[in-house]
Amino acid sequence: MRKKIQQGPVLSSKLYSKAVCLRRNHLAAALFLSVLTVSGWTDTFTFSADRMNTVLAKGKERTLLSGNAKIISRNTVITADEIEIYGSDSQFALCRGNVTVKDEEKGIILHSENLFYDRENDVSRIEGYVEMEDQKNELVVKGGLLEHYGEQDITIIQIGVRILKEDMVCRSEFARFKREEEILELSGLPFVYWKGDEYRATRIIINLDTDEIRLEGEVRGTVTTEEEKDAPPVENQEAPGNSEAP
Repeated sequence: MRKKIQQGPVLSSKLYSKAVCLRRNHLAAALFLSVLTVSGWTDTFTFSADRMNTVLAKGKERTLLSGNAKIISRNTVITADEIEIYGSDSQFALCRGNVTVKDEEKGIILHSENLFYDRENDVSRIEGYVEMEDQKNELVVKGGLLEHYGEQDITIIQIGVRILKEDMVCRSEFARFKREEEILELSGLPFVYWKGDEYRATRIIINLDTDEIRLEGEVRGTVTTEEEKDAPPVENQEAPGNSEAP
């Protein structure tokens, strides 16, 4: 006599497809987390986003975080509308839309619309308007292009550069900031307004630590005396010849 073999419930094709899809998504997320942990990033980091798409095929590895995308490492938090991680060993990251970078260790806050990062060479590049706040040196840097070289801790800013600090305003087309040495080099029609004085030259070098300034090539300047600095603004002074006769 043959025994009847009881079978479990049979999934419909739609439910089966959904279950497979869910398993694949969980597998992709797990694999991606493993890649981030062991692929050689400077620090293990976590991420979050509204959506994630991942390609795990060898040579085509690519992950896209969309909607409130965030990456958190030991010292740095990066947020953007979209963050794409790609390349061999997850070497490159491309952030797009409302990008904010906060480095608590260095005291740097950066705002832009895009950010490209090469992990292997520790190089960052931003094209388009960028604003960087350096809390350690108490200055704000604005420009149209920024490159940062992590190993040397050097930042290069180009196109309509503006640097703002207490008692100092700088303007140029090119600036190199050696952050560890606290040296700021300006070229490309540089102009510095510092504590009431004005400086122009082909190249201007400022030591932010010692408050020293060096001018090179076609040097021009205007130094304001203490009496002039303390004097009221010209528009508040009575113009000669306008006083009424007694």
